[in-house]
Amino acid sequence: MNRTEFIVATAIILFVAFCLGWFASWLINRFTRVSKAEVGELDRMAQALHEAEETRDQAITYLQQREAEITNQLSQTEAELRAAMDGLRDARQEAEELRSYIERQNAG
Repeated sequence: MNRTEFIVATAIILFVAFCLGWFASWLINRFTRVSKAEVGELDRMAQALHEAEETRDQAITYLQQREAEITNQLSQTEAELRAAMDGLRDARQEAEELRSYIERQNAG
């Protein structure tokens, strides 16, 4: 094999390798390319996720407000209960004093 034949054989081998590489690259791009339908579906999914997150945030805010309202109501109810119990205790004590006074008046 002389020098010219070696150069031609090397050039052919390099050209075939280039063609095989280009074809392999084209095949990979062809099979891994994302279609417009898939991109649209991803956009719809992202929008749905965003809306779900907003709804979740609104629900959390609403629940926190309701919890604060209910806690406030509970505090008010407990204060009213304490006041009623104090009033009842005072009324019982006054009734007991009146009974004692009436018994002393009847006995005396």
